[in-house]
Amino acid sequence: MIILSKKVLIAEDEPKILRFMRANLEVSNYVVYTAGDGEDALRKYEQFLPDIILLDIMLPKLEGYQVLREIRQFSDVPVILISAKQNVSDKVKGLELGADDYIVKPFDITEMLARVKAVLKRTMTDKPDKNPDMVIGSLMISLGTHTVKVNSVDIKLTPTEYKLLVLLAKDRGCVLTHTDLLTKIWGAQYSEETHYVRVCIARIRQKIDIPEGQPGYIHTVQMVGYMMI
Repeated sequence: MIILSKKVLIAEDEPKILRFMRANLEVSNYVVYTAGDGEDALRKYEQFLPDIILLDIMLPKLEGYQVLREIRQFSDVPVILISAKQNVSDKVKGLELGADDYIVKPFDITEMLARVKAVLKRTMTDKPDKNPDMVIGSLMISLGTHTVKVNSVDIKLTPTEYKLLVLLAKDRGCVLTHTDLLTKIWGAQYSEETHYVRVCIARIRQKIDIPEGQPGYIHTVQMVGYMMI
């Protein structure tokens, strides 16, 4: 059986950093494409359809946030934002726009490789479940086709959002702590990154739009975690 290498698009305008990232990814058996500005990043994505994008925020012509907005109009490809900005507010902004992760410059190359691997693993499609459908009030989750509907209307979720929703649905009525959710969905190395799960829950709520108190609503348990009712 032939195992195809994963394709990575790096959008970075600093040549030294770009060469450093490319060399290490290629050594790790990834196929790498590069872009030096935001407009080129969009062109390269459409041309090569990479499996994951490493996207610098401060790009010329079109900043990384805008590139992410454009991509999220038509694709749920995993995106890791890269920036020298360390504020939580900057991370939250990226996550709210649909980023899967956020790496702060300067970063250790082993961290970057580990996060690429973790995001790809998290966003891979699982094998179909033996119990294909979950119906909770107006919410229907098809574990066989990885689709979600509310009142028979298709809801588009990213792979991470889908996995988080399924986890809450399977443990409906139970409180799942921030650490539980972060460890099971993102990985043990993200156990303290509570804003990741907070932003993801907010995005799910907005998309499924189930009124508070109705079956399928995701309830916040202050300072603890979340529970689907």
